[in-house]
Amino acid sequence: MKSIWLTLAMTVLLVGLGTYVYFVELPSERTRTAVETQDKKLIPFEEQEITGLIVRTEVGEVVLAPDDKRAWKITAPLVADADSREVESLLRALVLGRISRVVEEQAAALEPFGLEKPATLLTIAAGSRRETLSVGDSGPISSTLYAMRASDKKVLLTSLAPKDVLNKTLLTLRKKEVLRVDQAKVDRLRLAYPANELVLYQVEHTDQPGPAAGQNKKAWKLRYPIEADADQAEVNNLLIKLDNLKALGFVDPGPQRDALLQKLTKPDVKITVHVDGTDQTVKLYQLDLATGEAYAVTAQDAPLYRISPLAIKDLTKELFTLQDKRLLGVNMDDLAMLAVKTRDHQYTLIHQNGDWVLEDQPAEKLDQEAADLFASRVVSLPAEIRVVKQAGPLAPYGLATPAAEFAATAKDGKQRGRLVLGASSGGLVYAMGHPGLPGIFQARADLLSQIPAKADLKTKTRQVSGLPPELGRK
Repeated sequence: MKSIWLTLAMTVLLVGLGTYVYFVELPSERTRTAVETQDKKLIPFEEQEITGLIVRTEVGEVVLAPDDKRAWKITAPLVADADSREVESLLRALVLGRISRVVEEQAAALEPFGLEKPATLLTIAAGSRRETLSVGDSGPISSTLYAMRASDKKVLLTSLAPKDVLNKTLLTLRKKEVLRVDQAKVDRLRLAYPANELVLYQVEHTDQPGPAAGQNKKAWKLRYPIEADADQAEVNNLLIKLDNLKALGFVDPGPQRDALLQKLTKPDVKITVHVDGTDQTVKLYQLDLATGEAYAVTAQDAPLYRISPLAIKDLTKELFTLQDKRLLGVNMDDLAMLAVKTRDHQYTLIHQNGDWVLEDQPAEKLDQEAADLFASRVVSLPAEIRVVKQAGPLAPYGLATPAAEFAATAKDGKQRGRLVLGASSGGLVYAMGHPGLPGIFQARADLLSQIPAKADLKTKTRQVSGLPPELGRK
C-alpha cells in the first residue's frame, strides 16, 4: 500500500515539474534566445522593410530609395538609376551582419577603432524607423570591421567584411550598363561603320529531322550586304558583349558634356538593336588613340559614358566574322546528294527515304552511321582563316589540282554547295567554298584523313569464330 502512495507522489511531482518546465522555463528560454539573437543583429530591420539608404564617404553623400517595384534609384546628388545588385548586396551584408562582441560600452576614445572619422557612415531607414551605423577600421581578423550604432554608442566588432560596405561611392552605386539587351528578345541588329554596314535579322525556321521535328526555332540571317546564313555563335557573342558594355565613368548633362559632344562627330560604330518593336541605339567613339579615351552615346538627354576602347574592338565585326563560315554551304537537313572526288576515290552518296545509298550501287547496303558521320563532317567544316578575299591564282595553294572536292545537291535538285581542299600546311588545309563565301581560306586538315573509300562505307560482314566465312555471315 505504501509503495502505491509513493508511486502516486512521484507521478504528481513529475507532472508538476513538467508543467513548470513547459509553461515557465521554456517560454523564458525562448524569450532569452530571441533577445540574444536580436542583440547580435547589427541592424534591427529585414531587407524588405528598408525604404531608404544614405551612404556617406569622404568623397560625398549618395541618397538612395526604391521605387514601386523595388528597383533602387539615386535621388541625390543627382537623379539616376542605381545598380540594384550593388545596393542589394550592401543591404544584405548589413541585414546579415552580426555583432561578434561588444568592445566598449561607452568608448572614451574612438580613434583606435577608426570611428573618430569613420570611413563610411550608413543611415538605414525602414518607414519611420532609422539607424545610423559608423564603420571604422578592420578588426583583428581582416574579414571583420569595427562599427558603432548611433542608437547605443557601443563600439562593436562585427562580421562585416570591408569589401561589402567600404568604398561605396556614387560611381560604385550607379547603374553602369550602357544598354539593357535581352538577348532572347532581340530580332534585328544593325552595325553601321564609316565605310560599310551590316544588317542581321532573326527568322523562324522549322527543323525537319529528329525528335524535335516541326518545332519552330530562331536563327540569325544576314540581310545586308549579302543574303546569307549568319554565324549563330558569333552573333550571340556580340549580343552578350553589348549587354556587358559598362561605363567606367559618366559625363552628365552640362557644359562639360556639351563641349565633349562637339568633338564626337563620327562614330567608329553605330549599333541599333530592335526589341519588341522599338530601337535602342548606341554610338561608340574612340576620341584619342594615344590615351585610349573612348565614349558611348545613347539618348540626347543621357550622360556620356566613358568606356574601355577594347569594347569598341569587341563590337566592331567584319562581314566574314558574322557570316556562317561553313564552307560547303548546305545544311545537313537539306542535303540530298553529296559528290565526293579525291585522287584515289570518286563516288556520289544519295540521301533518300532517310537512308544513304551509293548512286552507282543503290542495292548495296551502307553503314548508315559511318555515312551520316562523314556527311556531317563535310557539311560542318568551317573556314578558320581567310587567306585572300577574292580567289586569284590557285596553284600556290594546291587548289588547281585539289586533294579533295565535294559538291552538294539540295532537296530541290539544284547544286547548292561546293567545297575544294588543296595543300596542307601546319594542320590546316587551303580551301574554297560555296559562292556566298568568296575567297581562299584555311580550314582544319583532319577531314582529308576522314574521307572513306566506297568499301569503308559498305556494311561489313561479320564472321562467327570457328565457322567458315560462308557460314559465319549474317
